[in-house]
Amino acid sequence: MSEPGDDGTPVVVAARRTPIGTAGHAFKELLVERLAAPVLAAVARDVAGRQVDDVVLGNCMGPGGNVARVSALAAGLGDEVPGLTVDRQCGSGLAAILVAGQAVRAGEMDLVIAGGVESASTAPSRTHRGAARPYARAAFAPDGHPDPDMGPAAEALAAACGISRERQDAYARRSHARALAACFDEEIVAIGERARDQRPRPLRAASLARLPAAFVAGGTVTAGNSSPISDGAAAVALVPERLRAGLPGMRLVAGAVTGCDPALPGWGPVPAVRRVLARAGTDMDRIAAVEIVEAFAAQVLAVTDALGLDPLGADGERVCSGGGALALGHPWGATGAVVVTRLFSRLVRAGAPPGTMGLAAAAVGGGLGVAALFEVV
Repeated sequence: MSEPGDDGTPVVVAARRTPIGTAGHAFKELLVERLAAPVLAAVARDVAGRQVDDVVLGNCMGPGGNVARVSALAAGLGDEVPGLTVDRQCGSGLAAILVAGQAVRAGEMDLVIAGGVESASTAPSRTHRGAARPYARAAFAPDGHPDPDMGPAAEALAAACGISRERQDAYARRSHARALAACFDEEIVAIGERARDQRPRPLRAASLARLPAAFVAGGTVTAGNSSPISDGAAAVALVPERLRAGLPGMRLVAGAVTGCDPALPGWGPVPAVRRVLARAGTDMDRIAAVEIVEAFAAQVLAVTDALGLDPLGADGERVCSGGGALALGHPWGATGAVVVTRLFSRLVRAGAPPGTMGLAAAAVGGGLGVAALFEVV
């Protein structure tokens, strides 16, 4: 374990993910641990010869029973590896990586595998005692506070920030086109015979324009510019700098979880990113790669506008350059770890020079934002 004065800065030295499947389709019969286990095992192989101290996984929809521990056992990591399951809703995968980084930085752990997993296809229905039927979702906020579903919340954010339907559709087309053009082979762990993401496809502007509003009559948010409910998993390995032993990686410079108005949860990444940049003493001009969880095109554009980024123009190569959740899918508990895996591929696997920085961020139901800043070492 780290001693005072040692460099315990957490460094991501491996990152993997499953292909992402649309709920009810590619992985419809796979329980959550069967999605997570192959990824955990692959990451452990990438750092072979080291003892895994813990597994921290984000998960939103159950089934309970400490998904991280069950998945670690299913992955064959050994009885001695415990497991911690984190629920920050659709920021859970990124939050889990921050929790793991804190344990490494504190000197309590020397190798943690962290990420997230979601099997929306097999998530159990939940019912309040005595109720006649299951409820659609748990509350994001208590009585007396706004608690919109994420679709209407994205619509409200689009209206508040003036994000037009045309820009949303253009961003959705871009996400699919980028994902179709990208090669994800080095980061994907095949599940059975599937080694490719299920959803990305060519989108035509005219086809998108014909889609009706999905959540609010006369609105701008449609099925075409929203992410689908999905299944998938992703994980990374974090070690302290003093034990990196020459492995290429990206150090976790700073992380933040912030709250915002629960009526506009899509705004959450803005204060989270600003806090991370302030803590690191840097600014957006120095960030080479940005990965934002693309729950809705409206949400991504509201956030990038606020941060001074133009993904449809000058910053096209910086923001989600290989597409994002709009094209790949959005397995809630996993997507925050998927974006870190994408950063690892864009920076470390691509051979970016030391000092190159990348940013990951996610908006969260109930009014939260999660962000993390990484630097190539």
